[in-house]
Parts: sequence; C-alpha cells; structure tokens
Amino acid sequence: MNQSNNPPIPPSTPKRPYLLRAFYEWIVDNGMTPHILVDARSTEVSVPRQFVKDGSIVLNISMTAANNLMMDNDKVTFNARFGGRAMSIWLPMWSIMAIYSRETQDGLHFPLEEYSENMQTPESGMSAASPIALATVGGAAVSETGTEADDGGQDEPPPPKPTKRPALRVVK
Repeated sequence: MNQSNNPPIPPSTPKRPYLLRAFYEWIVDNGMTPHILVDARSTEVSVPRQFVKDGSIVLNISMTAANNLMMDNDKVTFNARFGGRAMSIWLPMWSIMAIYSRETQDGLHFPLEEYSENMQTPESGMSAASPIALATVGGAAVSETGTEADDGGQDEPPPPKPTKRPALRVVK
C-alpha cells in the first residue's frame, strides 16, 4: 500500500495532564500521599521560593495539604500552607516533572521533550530541559534535594524515616 495516500497525522495534545490526573487518582485511591516534583526555575512557576533547592521543589498535593486543587490541561493550581503561611500555587503543566507516592515512591517521571518549546527560564535564557539535581533510578528521576511543602497545617505524623534512599519506580 502506498503510504503517500495516507492523510497526515495531526499533532496530538500532550499526554502529561492526562497521566498526571490518572496517577493522582491511583495514588489517592490506594490511600497514599501524592507528591509532585516541580521545575521551579522559571518565574512563571509560583511556589514559595525559600523552599526551592537546586531549581526544584517537591510538593504534597494530597487532599489535606492542597486546597482547591485544580489540574487542567495547561496548569495545576491550589492553595497550601508553607511554614504556617497560606500561599496560592500556580504551576504550568510543563513544569511538573514527576508524580509519585510518598509512601512507596511509585510514580511516573514525565519526559522533558513533550514541552521543550515552553521551557525557557527567563532569567538565564537557558532551557529548563537542562539537568537540575535529579538522580535517575530505573528510568525515573527523583530530586536529590527537593523540599516538601507543609501538609496544610494538619496534625498528621511525619512518615517513618526510610531505611534506604528513596527512588521512583517506573509503572508500566
């Protein structure tokens, strides 16, 4: 069959927002705490800058930590408390690098290429696709120094200290 007769394939929408929502739901349905790893180097990302380490931040997006959580195809927004202070968080979808469960580290690392044209950091002009203190474990990335946000002022005890270094596992 001649392939020149096939109609051109239109560009598809990014998969990241759909996979983010699906993994969030899976993590919550299994009674675990969803966390996201965010590239916070761009001024378009609204997070508490004092908690950003090496250009990234880890945020707890559980129902007890994130109020008015909204995940649409372009952004993630919510309100949370950091050091007892309320703040509105605004994350362009391209800034979210991974979602995982705090308890098991099961999750998904998103490929940088999907949003590469959007990932310019204005202050440096450098592409956000450049490395930012990530350790790759089994094909997934984990922030080595990412900071976790407050849990919204809830009296939840801290998780037990892991006996080994945390890592994300790729779920197929």
